[in-house]
Amino acid sequence: MLKLYSFWRSSASYRVRIALNLKGLRYEYVPVHLARDGGEQNAPAYRALNPQGRVPLLVDGDFRVAQSMAILDYLEALQPGPALLPAEPRLRASVLSFCHAIVSDIQPLQNTGPLKYLGDHFGADEARKAAWNRHWIQRGLEALEQERTLAMRAGRPDTPCAFGDAPTWADCVLVPQVYNAERWQCDVAKFPRLHGLAQRLRELPAFAAAHPDRQPDAPKA
Repeated sequence: MLKLYSFWRSSASYRVRIALNLKGLRYEYVPVHLARDGGEQNAPAYRALNPQGRVPLLVDGDFRVAQSMAILDYLEALQPGPALLPAEPRLRASVLSFCHAIVSDIQPLQNTGPLKYLGDHFGADEARKAAWNRHWIQRGLEALEQERTLAMRAGRPDTPCAFGDAPTWADCVLVPQVYNAERWQCDVAKFPRLHGLAQRLRELPAFAAAHPDRQPDAPKA
């Protein structure tokens, strides 16, 4: 069985959980707490598995792969159906562009490492860290909202998922980022189409089961 090293609130882990669920792949969930005891991702035992010291990490027998987009690519090859990456070149490129705007431009700036550095070296308190997160999340999602608006004006239909009638990687990365936007109290009115889309997607079983609050390491109320 596949093994996923994950943290309940990690958006990178969240997107992989969605993809695993969409593919119908069973997996063992192994929690890695990113804040407890200085971060369990920094413990020697975990670093021996993943020298990058991040989550998620997917283990398949004697094979290990880190980085969420590499994991999504591996899952696509491992279980081709249902396809989460379009075959048509232009649509495929559009999906990848959307994904990388989130996974490369927006999300890394919210990681525990950059936030800790802001506090340790620039004296940023929790309020300033929150303002930092809001700025970059909102800036990035507003740009993607504008792209979606321009595409619709050019004749692209307003589809149930980000790029068509069925979920793709774009939906896997969008929903966790909108979760982060809500968590950091961004003005979601600045990206209403994307926010509405994420709200609808969250109701689908594969997305609902991947929600942070439903993970075994999520804090109990």
